[in-house]
Amino acid sequence: MQQTDLASYNNHPYHPGGSGIKRILWFYVNAFIFKTSLFPFSIIKIALLRMFGASIGQKVVIRHRVNIKYPWLLKVGDNTWLGDGVWIDNLVMVTIGRNVCLSQATILQTGSHNYKKSSFDLITGNIVLEDGVWIGCGAVVTPGVVAASHSVLSTGSVATKNLDAYSVYQGNPAVKVRQREIL
Repeated sequence: MQQTDLASYNNHPYHPGGSGIKRILWFYVNAFIFKTSLFPFSIIKIALLRMFGASIGQKVVIRHRVNIKYPWLLKVGDNTWLGDGVWIDNLVMVTIGRNVCLSQATILQTGSHNYKKSSFDLITGNIVLEDGVWIGCGAVVTPGVVAASHSVLSTGSVATKNLDAYSVYQGNPAVKVRQREIL
């Protein structure tokens, strides 16, 4: 039987953009400003994200211990909240609409590996969260998922497929459990 051989892993085709210096600078800014609770002010974080190439809307709230892999691959709309401990592992583009809530410890995971190949090749897929989406505490959105307008992924759930508009999803893998009605 064939076995996984991580020595044959080749990440060469993937390039996250930005110069090597930019990536190193972001690593330290992310570590000392974003991934701590020492800088509680969203305005500082938003300015830094914009300096590093992110598109950030108005009145965005960024809480403590948020981890963002590459800001130049991030677009966030107006009035969006990034809760404590959110991890945006954006190896490729992540687009977050307006009035989106990412609750505590949400993970947006744009990369994975091809477990069928012995070389464990990298697989990536953009993530799109349309306007009004709510991703509950500890929920995970996997590569290539589009969460349509005002969909909900409940606490601890894992989205492996697209979420329909105005629908509530729950479980691992997440399944549609009901319609979302906003009063």
